[in-house]
Amino acid sequence: MSACCDSGCSLNALREKQRGTLRLVLVINAAMFFVIVVAALYASSSALLSDSLDNLGDALTYGLSIYAVSRGHAAKARVALFKGGLIFLAACGVAVQIVSKLLAPSVPTFEVMGIFSLLGLAANSLCLFLLWRHRHEDVNMSSVWECSRNDIASNLSVFVAAGTVWLTGRGWPDIVVASCLVLLLMRSAIRVIASARAELAAASQQHIPGGAAR
Repeated sequence: MSACCDSGCSLNALREKQRGTLRLVLVINAAMFFVIVVAALYASSSALLSDSLDNLGDALTYGLSIYAVSRGHAAKARVALFKGGLIFLAACGVAVQIVSKLLAPSVPTFEVMGIFSLLGLAANSLCLFLLWRHRHEDVNMSSVWECSRNDIASNLSVFVAAGTVWLTGRGWPDIVVASCLVLLLMRSAIRVIASARAELAAASQQHIPGGAAR
């Protein structure tokens, strides 16, 4: 007799694949955070700083996602809810930095912005490729996919900002792009939180006697 039924073995195999992917993208994002945050501070770029905070938030998110892989729907939804909160906090952090740049304007170093935005794009493209097959598996992996997709948009936006700073010799493109990234992060946070709340409500309803019939 088989040591486990087919469905149980398939579920365990899926969870191990998810853990393996999450561990790999966690390492990539943690490394990129340390690299890009140094570059952002050196270049005095709000847009590049938002990139680094994205990587930090994603590293934390992937760590939580590894925890949630073998948990039930309610636990996965709670982790996704926390991820949404992290995305929201990252947006607030960039917004604060934008305000400080408006109060004390400066021109960021466009060469550093361009080089490190492309480096981040390469790293996040690899993460997106690794996560692609998991994007519809459950709310946990779906929220991870959402974070990774945001990073691609962020990297491309920073690269465009670097080119515009170079063309104009002004710092406003960096602020404009950073502001757009704040809106993107806010939108993503709302989407992830809404999805997690719906999942929690469904899980709660299942535990209410006769809930399915209501």
